[in-house]
Amino acid sequence: MKISDFLNPELILPELVARTKEEVLTELADHIAGNSSWVSPEQLLQILTEREKLGSTGIGDGFAIPHGKSKSIDRMIISFGRSRAGIPFDSLDGKPAHYFFVLIAPENSAGDHLKALAKISRFLKNSLFKESLAMAKGQAELQKLIQDQDDLTL
Repeated sequence: MKISDFLNPELILPELVARTKEEVLTELADHIAGNSSWVSPEQLLQILTEREKLGSTGIGDGFAIPHGKSKSIDRMIISFGRSRAGIPFDSLDGKPAHYFFVLIAPENSAGDHLKALAKISRFLKNSLFKESLAMAKGQAELQKLIQDQDDLTL
């Protein structure tokens, strides 16, 4: 599985304006819905918010992976957002999140959904990748970094 196969370049946000957990979920939901015809921003925000109620998707070390499932799609959608300032996200380590991978999967795709979550988690073990994300200038550079890491990570 390749993350870059599901990550549309238009869904990469190089600088989030959000400053709270609720604002970042809203901003990402609005952006994904604005670039898709399959779901409204409200529906997408509800999917992400419901998942957060089960436990924070802030996995620590500056990363969060908000995710959920929708019966409105037949193919996984991935988005990425970056906040240089950092956003309090109830992360496991108590630190702000700077990098957000959002996964929305079809309701009946548990296998692919879990594979994507696991692959992104493996990305985060590469300290050079994390440093490069912080220094990347713009959407195209972020996309290339993610794609290169995707190619390296089995």
